[in-house]
Amino acid sequence: MTDLVIIGGGPAGMSAAVAAYESGIRDILILERDSRLGGILQQCIHNGFGLHRFGEELTGPEYAWKYEKQVRDLGIPVKLNTMVLSVTPERTITATNEEEGIFTIEAKAIVLAMGCRERPRGALNIAGTRPAGIYSAGTAQKLVNRKGYMPGKSVVILGSGDIGLIMARRMTLEGAKVKAVCELMPYSGGLARNIEQCLNDFDIPLKLSHTVVEIHGRKRLEGVTIAKVDENRRPIQETREYIPCDTLLLSVGLIPENELSLQAGVEMDSVTGGALVDQDRQTSAEGIFSCGNVLHVHDLVDFVSEEAAIAGKCAADFIREGSGERCGASAQADIPAEISMETGIPITTDGKVRYTVPQRITKRKDFTLYFRVADRYRNVKINVVSDGKVIHSVRRPKAVPGEMENIRLKGELLEGVTGLRVELEELA
Repeated sequence: MTDLVIIGGGPAGMSAAVAAYESGIRDILILERDSRLGGILQQCIHNGFGLHRFGEELTGPEYAWKYEKQVRDLGIPVKLNTMVLSVTPERTITATNEEEGIFTIEAKAIVLAMGCRERPRGALNIAGTRPAGIYSAGTAQKLVNRKGYMPGKSVVILGSGDIGLIMARRMTLEGAKVKAVCELMPYSGGLARNIEQCLNDFDIPLKLSHTVVEIHGRKRLEGVTIAKVDENRRPIQETREYIPCDTLLLSVGLIPENELSLQAGVEMDSVTGGALVDQDRQTSAEGIFSCGNVLHVHDLVDFVSEEAAIAGKCAADFIREGSGERCGASAQADIPAEISMETGIPITTDGKVRYTVPQRITKRKDFTLYFRVADRYRNVKINVVSDGKVIHSVRRPKAVPGEMENIRLKGELLEGVTGLRVELEELA
């Protein structure tokens, strides 16, 4: 029996492990399917990481190393090249690696930190042939930054997610010609700083409300046809434009890797694609916690680490209490402990706010509420409403889908509250 097993050795998994150790748990094991710790950060060699968490600008590998060094210094055991095959609601983990074959681990608590994967071409239904030269942006990033291979010399990028924007700059620096970044929506899905630093600084055109409608070429990609889309996101035929290129990069969204979560019987959120959690990041399966990009897709790794530290600390408290009570129970046990659709304090949104994390409150204590908006807004007020009364509000000069927002709520505001609603109010 292992006290705490963390599935995933990226920034979320390592941060959770360090937080659990600092909370007094010593029997911790990290399972990582790659050959080393760090997760996706190993291929993110650009800077911009760590400004919130460490107060300095770091590259991805530098940020990962700061946590890896803490894991090593604390002596937290790690199994690399280890693939987790299944997780049961009773917290039994089946995994495999070269040295031990297939083995099982019984855990008192589990932290799910498996990260996310890129949406593939097959999910897009783009007409045309299936030539070489079509990559997800993350695959191209790994080829260039870790393997030293150039995918091509003439590039079109579909989607303006952060990885796509960063790869537009990276491919340009490596000598390729990025002809266009096409975005289906009327706004970019990436951070404003990436649009400025990766596109505007290199005169790379960003075509909003455009998509790829046809792929040309047999053995190798020869070009793509793009078109403007209407308000229903349907291509306008008379706007079709052919762009010759040998490489198409897809940056069309990330999907949390939740196959193991589903096996464990975890209740899922249809909007985030991740688990339904409470303020401690505990899921509907008792003793199973979720954090990082497997819970919901973040734009800053600093927030991943911050959230994972909450999961690690509360998993440690769960183990120490050993009674199934939630993190920080004590005098706040008047809210039912089980997180489900029928118990606790549910958090809903008005549509302008797409989702919140957590989705339910099971303890009256201070917590940070993360959320994303559904469209671009300027000069807004975010209201937290209970029974038609605003109990907390904050103003923001702008709110965009590509940047996650957060507000801090005091536990005292939850006294007598049976439900919360997060609403966005546009100010004049």
